[in-house]
Amino acid sequence: MIRKRASYSMSRFCILLILVSVIFDSTFSITFYLPVNLRKCLREEIHKDVLVTGEYEVSDQPNAKTNLKITDSSGHTLYSKEDASKGKFAFTTEDYDMFEVCFESKSPLGTGRVPDQLVNLDMKHGVEAKNYEEIAKVEKLKPLEVELRRLEDLSESIVNDFAYMKKREEEMRDTNESTNTRVLYFSIFSMCCLIGLATWQVFYLRRFFKAKKLIE
Repeated sequence: MIRKRASYSMSRFCILLILVSVIFDSTFSITFYLPVNLRKCLREEIHKDVLVTGEYEVSDQPNAKTNLKITDSSGHTLYSKEDASKGKFAFTTEDYDMFEVCFESKSPLGTGRVPDQLVNLDMKHGVEAKNYEEIAKVEKLKPLEVELRRLEDLSESIVNDFAYMKKREEEMRDTNESTNTRVLYFSIFSMCCLIGLATWQVFYLRRFFKAKKLIE
């Protein structure tokens, strides 16, 4: 009876992790056409200390070549490949940042003379990027242990995502509070300026009318 309850609880926990993993999908796949002598870039935000892997394939065109370059928001090159046709790449993020994957097609014949190239790109990061088959071979893990390791990494990734969202929410709340405080101070300053200006106008007009002997 206890084993059945434990198994049932474990099943519910696994289903919950799978559902949450669908919400926080860490797999990115896209197919698009790249015209010659043009550059197309894809951007994605990724957390700190996250493994990112990718696989790409570009259709072959005799009179065109495609260059691939991956950079962060600071312009640092994480991966670069000239005349890229098919391959894989991998890197680990050093900080939470916006990463850009750019494909650039070059041809001496000019636009319109060479057909567009078909580009397939598959990117994975976090748990999806890890090779659990290699981990199982190195650490000699059983299939159930591998699945538990994957679920453990997945749960840790989800916890980190929630922690990051909580941190962002706190930062946004602090920013809103700071903005509200500044607006309040600015409003008080504006009111003081208006009151001062109105008082000055009253005294100025009083002196003016006295000088013209319109009032005593």
